[in-house]
Amino acid sequence: MKREKSTRNRLTPAEKKKFKALLLEKRNEMLGDVTSMENETLRKTRSDLSTMPVHMADVGTDNYEQEFTLGLMDSEMKVLREIEYALQRLEEGTYGICEGTDKPIEKERLEAIPWARYCVAYAQLVEKGIAERQERPDEPEGDYETDDEQG
Repeated sequence: MKREKSTRNRLTPAEKKKFKALLLEKRNEMLGDVTSMENETLRKTRSDLSTMPVHMADVGTDNYEQEFTLGLMDSEMKVLREIEYALQRLEEGTYGICEGTDKPIEKERLEAIPWARYCVAYAQLVEKGIAERQERPDEPEGDYETDDEQG
């Protein structure tokens, strides 16, 4: 059952500006992190020790490090999508409203996790499997982590 999203928002224009700045700052920081990880992973080659034989354990370690970095990049990309969605909600006037309860999200929570989609109470219910997570319109199926798993 889809319900109409509330447009009531208790955030002042100054607070909206502050949260937008927080979201943009975090987005820029994460874009730098992802770019840095991507560059490091993709250009990482064996050093000029090519005269030494390559040990299978070294190859395994390199593969593990690459897979670990790719996993981190995937997690960072998920947060980036959440940040973009939060910026979209800011523009629409629904930022700071819990998608599960349609009630305001605590400002302290938004300061800690500016891309939060749920109030603490609803996020805990989702975490426990008691409440359903609300799907984003642009979200690929199964592509999520809860607010509490982030930052």
